[in-house]
Amino acid sequence: MCKGYFFFSFLFTITSTFAQQADSTDYYYQIPEYPDEYNAGTTSARIVDGLGFRYYWGTAGLTESDLNYRPSEGARNVEETIDHILSLTQILVDAVNEKPFEGVEIEGLSYQEKRSKTLENIREASDVLKKSSGEDLDRFDMVFPSAEFPFWNLLNGPIADAINHVGQIITLRRTNGNPIDQNISVLQGRVRD
Repeated sequence: MCKGYFFFSFLFTITSTFAQQADSTDYYYQIPEYPDEYNAGTTSARIVDGLGFRYYWGTAGLTESDLNYRPSEGARNVEETIDHILSLTQILVDAVNEKPFEGVEIEGLSYQEKRSKTLENIREASDVLKKSSGEDLDRFDMVFPSAEFPFWNLLNGPIADAINHVGQIITLRRTNGNPIDQNISVLQGRVRD
């Protein structure tokens, strides 16, 4: 009986470890290799990959205290900022898939589910952009119920806004006593040895 218990515990641990390693959210543990050529699509994808790398490390290992940290009354706490970034990345992925933005269901999602969904959105958008030409970008409009905006506004709107908010999360978690790993190099998109 005892041998069977240890065997199944061992098997569960190994399976869980491999499942975590295969988790698509680990894609941004380091920034993907840069493309062989510069064009509108690959350059836009690289900006999105930069967001993915920063978001991955900015939100890794957040505690309940971090998620609830609010710098001042009336300001968003960290988890509310994560919710906002999820919405921004949904706008992004909908635009590059030529779909109107209809919102994103956040209610009831755990922090980890929100984080995973955000990272999946970022990766999907990057994958589409890497295969896109300048002419394709002309079709990637942000479409809302009351307005429509070209791809240009996606760059200076949701993408830039999401990068800004990741910086806020990094600052807030540091203020709360839980800074990101000092070995993260955002310039190189790698973890230093």
